Order: sequence, then C-alpha cells, then structure tokens
Amino acid sequence: MNIKVGLKAPSIKLKNQDGKTVSLTDFKGKNIVLYFYPKDNTSGCTKEACNFRDELPKFGKLNAVILGVSPDSVESHLKFKKKYKLPFDLLSDEKREVLKKYDVWKEKSMYGRKYMGVERTTFIIDVKGKISKIFPKVKVDKHNAEVMEALREL
Repeated sequence: MNIKVGLKAPSIKLKNQDGKTVSLTDFKGKNIVLYFYPKDNTSGCTKEACNFRDELPKFGKLNAVILGVSPDSVESHLKFKKKYKLPFDLLSDEKREVLKKYDVWKEKSMYGRKYMGVERTTFIIDVKGKISKIFPKVKVDKHNAEVMEALREL
C-alpha cells in the first residue's frame, strides 16, 4: 500500500490488551500518535513505550492519544502494559494486516540472516484522519521529543 503524508490514514480494527476492538474512528477530534514496534518486553520497545508513558501529559496537552501496534498477542500486550504501567492501548496485529497496510512489515537482516519483521515507524494522524508526519526507522532515544515537536506544528 502507498502510505504518504497528506493521505487519509488506512483504517484499523484491532484488539487492545483487554480484548476490546479499537479503531481510529474511536479518537475523532484527536491527533493520533500511531507507533509500530517489533516486540513487547525487548529493550528498544520497552524504552520507546516508557518514554511515551513518561511524557503522556504533554501529549495530552497537544490533543494527542498514543496507540502502540505490534504483532504480539493480546495476552502479551496485557502483561507488557501492566509491567510498565503503560497508560495507553497496545493493539495486537497477529495477522499482520495493519502492519502491511501501513507498509511497516519489511524484510530485515541481522547477522546476515534475512527475516520478516516490523520496521519501527511512527505515524501522526491529524484530527481529520490524514497522515501529517511519518517517522521511518525510528531511533528510540529522543523520539518522543521529535513526535511532540511535529504535533506542535499541526
């Protein structure tokens, strides 16, 4: 799928950590920080989630909600959310349908071995449901600050 700034964000219908179906339309009138990450309880993913958690009040002041998406199960998300007291939904895409819609399911390489996985990417979706910013191949350190800066520019 062709994902670009200015286009309408592809729809989402995924279960959160509590098994409740969540879609983008649930957040009408809000900016959405939709971040895709590879795996619960891994060092980079934990740091990214905790950085968003720690800055959540600032995101709230910018009329933004945060949603994390990975191919982990609902049960894995629930444990991850509880362990790190994450105050936002984690959405389970075990079938990788949304990951593919947002073009973040990619061939990766580690130690010469090729495999399919999530390319850490963040999308900012504005109040009109359009993609206003894409952060590909996210570096976790200071990522929440660059996302906040982009939200301030909306």
